[in-house]
Amino acid sequence: MINYLELKTWDNEHSSVWREIVTRFGQSDYDDETKRTNHMATLKAEWEAKAYARSRATEYPTIANQLDDIYHNGVDEWKKTIKAVKDKYPKE
Repeated sequence: MINYLELKTWDNEHSSVWREIVTRFGQSDYDDETKRTNHMATLKAEWEAKAYARSRATEYPTIANQLDDIYHNGVDEWKKTIKAVKDKYPKE
């Protein structure tokens, strides 16, 4: 089950957006068009604020490759690899 924060592109119609609104605010808020619109704006702002995390996730080496890097090059070299990704996509 995908979380709305993991969406590659924003989609108001995605089931994870509906699920998040209903879970947080209830079905009645989803059924009320004004409240639904306001909640969608809130969710989209949260989604946009996590852009760095989605970008980082695709750039990090796999766990297996990270462990191999630690084994062969040590923790300090592994930290450099991870830091490069974090520097490329900083938290705002």
